[in-house]
Amino acid sequence: MSVAKTAPAAARRPQFDADRLLVLVCVGLPLLGLTLFFLYPMVIVFLRSVTVDDGYGLGNYTQVLGSVGFWRATWHSLLMGGATTALSVFLGFIIAHGLHRCAFPGKWLIRGIIILPLLAPSLVQALGLIFLLGRNGVVSRALGVEIEIYGFPGLLIANTLYGLPQAVMIIGAALVLLDARVYEAAEVLGAAPSRQFRDLTLPAARFGILNAAFVCFTITITDFGNAAVIGGDYSVLATEIYSQVVGQRNFNMGAVVGIMLLFPTVISYAIERQAMKRQKTGHNAGQVPYRPSFAPLRDTIMAGLSLLICMGIVAVIGIVVYASFVTLWPYNMSLSTKHYNITLAGGYSSLWMTIVISLMAAVGGTLALFLLGLGLRRLPRGVAQPIQLLAAMPAAVPGMVLGLAYILTFNSTATPLYLLYGTAALIAIVNFYHYHTQGFLTLMTGFRQLPPALEEAAGSLGAGLRRTAIDIVAPFIAPMLVAVFFFLFMRSMVTLSAVVFLTTPKLSVAAVTIMRLDDAGLTSQAAAFSTCVMAVVCLALLSMKGLMLLMGQRSEPKGAS
Repeated sequence: MSVAKTAPAAARRPQFDADRLLVLVCVGLPLLGLTLFFLYPMVIVFLRSVTVDDGYGLGNYTQVLGSVGFWRATWHSLLMGGATTALSVFLGFIIAHGLHRCAFPGKWLIRGIIILPLLAPSLVQALGLIFLLGRNGVVSRALGVEIEIYGFPGLLIANTLYGLPQAVMIIGAALVLLDARVYEAAEVLGAAPSRQFRDLTLPAARFGILNAAFVCFTITITDFGNAAVIGGDYSVLATEIYSQVVGQRNFNMGAVVGIMLLFPTVISYAIERQAMKRQKTGHNAGQVPYRPSFAPLRDTIMAGLSLLICMGIVAVIGIVVYASFVTLWPYNMSLSTKHYNITLAGGYSSLWMTIVISLMAAVGGTLALFLLGLGLRRLPRGVAQPIQLLAAMPAAVPGMVLGLAYILTFNSTATPLYLLYGTAALIAIVNFYHYHTQGFLTLMTGFRQLPPALEEAAGSLGAGLRRTAIDIVAPFIAPMLVAVFFFLFMRSMVTLSAVVFLTTPKLSVAAVTIMRLDDAGLTSQAAAFSTCVMAVVCLALLSMKGLMLLMGQRSEPKGAS
């Protein structure tokens, strides 16, 4: 008996050690990446903000806080953030309520249109508004009036269109959680629909509305693309950083403004996370989904409002595509493809490079997040929680600040990391860490759905961590892996703020090329380039949908058996 017990124990010992080593690799490599490419650059940007001559001090902060331009940009940013948030959440609630609480046909069309702003760089909204409402815009010429679209009005509309998809998705997720039985009880008690909306829908959706508000505020106050194209003289903090770094080559002052921009975004992010926790706490696992019945007056109004908002999105995005084919806007409106013959700003080389960079970010990022999630499941809770907190922190850092931190860190010969500066790999890395949090949280949701019994069964059959990860974990969370891969790819294709400081004369990306074409007065060519970027992202989205559908069909027979 003793020999029989000893033999299996001896056989298991090396496998246990291999698993421990694999766990260390799974957690250690992503943790090293977070340290080198997130924590370290953020420390550098802070140190540069307090660097005065050859020492440290608060002189830069004193100078910035005493500047009228800084306070003007801060006030503009807060005012713009507040106005955009209010408008985005209001319009987003209308559409989300229509999609989830009303019964009318054509919801698939609304769902398809509402995500259009996410498929293009943020400055595309600004380009569309110029073609629509600018001095030579369609509406201005049709009405015979000169509309001043540059500045606050144009920026407000462009930022609202950019924030609207986020508001619809977040508020919609909150409305889906409402239990149908509560409404049935209210109807039995004779509550009118207006009272049900006031006493049931609004209170239950409050955390979703709050969460949407903070997300919209954050992306508005940190957006650079729209402000650069249609902001005009209306300076905001994002353009102030760009002006300090690119215009005046004053990196320390840029670092100070970047640190100041961190405060509202970090506070906003912290409140958003608390709102999400409260929303999850209120979720009832045994809830009955709400199935709205047709109410003619309510549903007709909500469908009309939703379609009206969607028409605005289609008009702004569609006019960019149309303008890219117009021979000479607005004097010769015949159609031509001459604007697609782009020879300036490197031609299409930046588009192909952006596709390569996006693939690098998607492949490397998905693998890194998978390893991190796999390793965290094997760590004690007390060790895993701080790492999870660190993995969620990049979402609180605006793209402009992260990009600034990268140029301060990697454009210095003080470390071997300098070798990465000016390479596609560094842009892929900054893209990945810019969207690290969203990918991490998505994959962790998939890991939480994995039944522990599956891994325990694999372990009892002698499978090590490597085989369990390949044969059990990866197939189970494959839909999440696919979603994260395409999310990282699509966001990398359209990102501007995080990469605008990292491009060089030899290495550029699509969003920066669009901005340079517009700066050079080649607005139609900028529209043509934007259309190409949107086509690539739409193709990626369709590929993801097709792959998801295929995976769902393949899993059905297994589930039925």
